[in-house]
Amino acid sequence: MSDARIEVLGAGRFRIGGVLNAVTVVGLLKQSRERFAGAPRIELDLGAVAESDSAGLALLLEWLRLARHANQQIHYVNMPAQISALARISEVDDLLAAAGSGGAPQVPQAAGEPTPLTPKTQTA
Repeated sequence: MSDARIEVLGAGRFRIGGVLNAVTVVGLLKQSRERFAGAPRIELDLGAVAESDSAGLALLLEWLRLARHANQQIHYVNMPAQISALARISEVDDLLAAAGSGGAPQVPQAAGEPTPLTPKTQTA
């Protein structure tokens, strides 16, 4: 299977299927701009993704960026193991985890800056 697809399930819910790679993600991104437009909340079921590479991870991160820009919530379910592993290696797993839990993804902090979950340590 070398194609990818977005299936509309209704009420802001979509199923992503097929292979996510450099060849297929461009078409998915184009389709998603129209299909996701106007939905206050987007739920993407990734359970039908057969395989993925770093282009698939990049697509999920781009969808996070676009959703934030459009003031939409985005939620990923059934995250494929390949994408989870790539996200962990790339140190962006927290971004996807926030979307997986339905929370708003946090903008990465510069090295050494405290995040909302790690307070700045004080020196005596």
